[in-house]
Amino acid sequence: MTDLRHEKNHAVHEINNRLFFRFFQAANTLHTKGTQAIEHLGVTTQQWSVLGALSRPQASDGMSINDLSHFLLVSRQNLTGVLSRLERDGLIERVLSPDDRRLRKIRLSQNGNELWHKLQEPIHDFYAQALKDLSFDDRLAFIHYITKLQANMSKV
Repeated sequence: MTDLRHEKNHAVHEINNRLFFRFFQAANTLHTKGTQAIEHLGVTTQQWSVLGALSRPQASDGMSINDLSHFLLVSRQNLTGVLSRLERDGLIERVLSPDDRRLRKIRLSQNGNELWHKLQEPIHDFYAQALKDLSFDDRLAFIHYITKLQANMSKV
């Protein structure tokens, strides 16, 4: 009985290792291939994620750095460099919060909005190519499972 339990545990450990390794590879591929898909517009995948977060209707008045870091699940330190480059390039702006004049929020500038619209076609093409073998139901299931994984990892 102990040998069977040991073999089962070994199999579970092996599957877990493969799953996280594939996840790591997929993240690296997203970074590499995603950047290639939009590099002609001068944007990195990190900048793409920030622009995407700020382009949402609920962020039209801007987001605090804390809210943005929580939304993107990145540290404030990692976000600061990306924001500095986006601000330097005129793609975002820091504005006073209408609710609290002591608080600054980050929002897309006019140039940032224009760039975000230019990014839509290459981003959608990238998504279509990357997801081409997944049905609509597969994509919904994948969202479900990746959400569960992320929630569990955040509790570790």
